[in-house]
Formats: sequence, C-alpha cells, structure tokens
Amino acid sequence: MDLQLKNKTALVSGSTAGIGYAIAKQLAAEGAKVFINGRTQARVDTAVTQIKAETGNSNVSGVACDFSRPEEITGLIAEIPEVDILINNVAIFEPKAFKEITDEDWLRFYEMNVLSGVRLSRAYFDGMLKKNWGRIIFISSESALQIPAEMIHYGVTKTAQLAIARGLAELTRGTNVTVNSVLPGPTLSEGAGSFVKQVAVEQHKTEDEVKTEFFKTMRPTSLLQRFTTTDEVANMVTYLASPLSSATNGAAIRADGGVVKSVI
Repeated sequence: MDLQLKNKTALVSGSTAGIGYAIAKQLAAEGAKVFINGRTQARVDTAVTQIKAETGNSNVSGVACDFSRPEEITGLIAEIPEVDILINNVAIFEPKAFKEITDEDWLRFYEMNVLSGVRLSRAYFDGMLKKNWGRIIFISSESALQIPAEMIHYGVTKTAQLAIARGLAELTRGTNVTVNSVLPGPTLSEGAGSFVKQVAVEQHKTEDEVKTEFFKTMRPTSLLQRFTTTDEVANMVTYLASPLSSATNGAAIRADGGVVKSVI
C-alpha cells in the first residue's frame, strides 16, 4: 500500500532507538524526508546512517537536542523551521514507589514527557494550519488509562498527553490537519529490554522467565501475553501520519496488545 508520504517532512523526537527509531525508519521507507533526534550527536549520526542503509532513503538527517533543556529545543526549532509530520515520542520512565517520587522527579517527568510535545506542537501547529495539511501524533501509553502503581508519575504524564492532543485537535476543525495519540502497551524497546535484563540478573532468572512473570503478575490483562515489537507500534503511527488517515482526528488509538480491558 502506498501511504502517500513521499516528499512529506517529518520530525520524530527521541528517535535514535526504540519506538521512535522504528517510526523514523518506516517513514523513511515510505519516502518521507525524516529528521532524527537524540540527546547526543553521536547517537543521532549512528541512527541516521543506519536508517539510510536500511531504507535506501538518503533524505534522512538529524539534530541533537536534550528536551530537558529549553534552549536546545529553541535551537532545534530554528534548524527545522517547518514540518508536515510531528511525532512527539521522546519520553522517560522509571519504576519508583510513590512515596519516593520527589518534587524534582515530578517536574523532570513533566518537563520531558509533556512539555517537549507542547513546545514542538506550538512551534509547528500554525504552519500546518496555514498549509492546510499536517499530522501531529503523541506517543502516549496504555499507562495513560491504567496508571501503573509502580510509576504513577509516568502514568500521569501520559494522561496529560491525551488531553493536549485532544485539545489541539479541537483547533483543527474544518482543516486537513489532524492530531492523534497512539497508546502502545508493553513494548520491547531499548529501555524495557534493559529493565528485563536487570531484573533477570537481580532475581537469578532467565530473560524469558522474567517476561513470562511480568505478564502473569504486572500486565495479566494483556491478550498478546508478550511484549509488542517497536515495528508493530510504528505500523500504526506511520498510517496515522499518512494522508490515508484523514478521517481520524482527536483519537487515542491503542496498540497495546489488548492490555486495556475496554470496548473503545
């Protein structure tokens, strides 16, 4: 299927690994001009080289930016003044008991997971409206709907993303600009993979045993009973970024493996 993304310009925040990388790679494979983003230039350069090699698309470049530093975000926007597709993917997470989550932790998570998307959307939204075409997609999480007891601060930021996305969608009325959210479930990204390895070492178990136990005890409602792959999430995002998704706006689309027990 031709997703009609040739010559579209896309920026994917936090795209040197994991879900962001998979999204950037798929957009590039569809012929889009893609900007990669990561915290260090070295990781950005590596991702750009890999995506070019994997897709054959030479129109891939990158900008280093730490989204905890507003001045670096300003620099990124100056370097990339206009995009057709904005994927707000960058985020942090950590399991932590509620009583141990400090004010500094709350602010750090809000700065990275919420304000990163706010700042980028504010920079590019009006340009999309002026062109009468654009896509903004927030990569949220099933944790936005089922706040995880082991990381409440993370869940709260993911819920906030849904509110921002829906609010922005209300401002697109009568245009060809859409704003949506995608809610992955447990996904075997770089961070999750490291977490599994760490737990396996600490508990003297194999990684497969840790994964099985995770879905039995932590996410028993999962219908897949396995981690989704980053490519499986990227499939949904790439479609929503395309002109073919024109009737989907203001939606929170789940790619969660059935973790959320809801009919809608």
